[in-house]
Amino acid sequence: MNKDILNTGIQHFINKNLNTDISSLLLKYPKIEGVDTKIVAEQIQAKLKSKKKLPSWFNTSNIYYPNKLNIEQTSSEKTALYKSHLIQGNTLSDLTGGFGVDSYYFAKVFKKVTHCEINTELSRIAQHNFKMLKQHNISCQAVDGMEFLANCNKVDCIYLDPSRRDQTKKKVFLLQDCTPDITEIHEQLLEKAKMVLVKVSPLVDISKAIADLPHINEIHIVAVDNQVKEMLLLISGKTSNTLIKAINIKEDSAEKFSFQHTEESQKQANYSLPLTYLYEPNSAILKSGGFNMVSQRYNLNKLHPSTHLYTSDSLTDFPGRRFLIKQILPYNKQGIKKLKTLTKANITSRNFPLTVDKLRSQLKIKDGGSLYLFFCTDSNNAKIAVITEKI
Repeated sequence: MNKDILNTGIQHFINKNLNTDISSLLLKYPKIEGVDTKIVAEQIQAKLKSKKKLPSWFNTSNIYYPNKLNIEQTSSEKTALYKSHLIQGNTLSDLTGGFGVDSYYFAKVFKKVTHCEINTELSRIAQHNFKMLKQHNISCQAVDGMEFLANCNKVDCIYLDPSRRDQTKKKVFLLQDCTPDITEIHEQLLEKAKMVLVKVSPLVDISKAIADLPHINEIHIVAVDNQVKEMLLLISGKTSNTLIKAINIKEDSAEKFSFQHTEESQKQANYSLPLTYLYEPNSAILKSGGFNMVSQRYNLNKLHPSTHLYTSDSLTDFPGRRFLIKQILPYNKQGIKKLKTLTKANITSRNFPLTVDKLRSQLKIKDGGSLYLFFCTDSNNAKIAVITEKI
């Protein structure tokens, strides 16, 4: 951590050049107030990446940024705020503290938070930033979280985000491939805390996670603006039925959908050909796998067991996108001929043999416009194109 970065002149230079081409800065300035311009440029790039993702950091003076990879890997403020409301108590240990976004939001609801980060420089950066953010109930420990856990007193909650990189820095996502392996240490964690919250890859198979960890009480799938960002496992004791919660955080609201894991296999979806309206679940629900539950909960018909689109004759509220069906075309020579008369549309492929790119290439349809085309398989196993307009 180069404290010269925090000098008034350099901070002014960073703020002034947030939108300046980095290459031109490197050519024009070999050094800025005695600091290598490459170091200053890294601060500019990292701060710029924080503008939307971490507005509290971006809008606070004298924040020190790590490299942009740390910014890319850290939680966003929206997901950190969501996590902070899942657990409660007086004390929390964040065993994989990183840049400290999660610790900062946990500190809003816990009396004392311990931020463990094995990277000494990143620990110092987080400690400095907590002071700038005026969050004074966080203790930073530059130690391995698991070593800290072995020697610490019992706390109310433990949070950890196991590393999803192997020894060769290759990305992994299976629970057993991450470090630490939560399947091996969950009993140890529960000896030290009443509740444990674990952030895992959104690629993790939900049913396998439940089979591997009998203590999972809740699984939260968190999307932001319809992009799944995190999967969270809340562990507090053995349970016979895990609650699945899918949430899509939007600009001024949130779509929520929940069900017990065993409910999905106990329910049956209703099926039909496309009717008047078409419904596309948000990405968090798609990840949750609660497809039969969606049909039952909202009284909608599914188009096909593997086509995760729904339909109805009467319009209903829905956690996802809703469309008015304008036309249904078979995907054959006659239907393709009619589709080629369209010049612009938004295309989605669901349970269909061709990808969106191949469909665009074949049909010569540009992206955009007011029409939404869904290429899919219907309840008669026929390949169709559903032409719709968004409601």
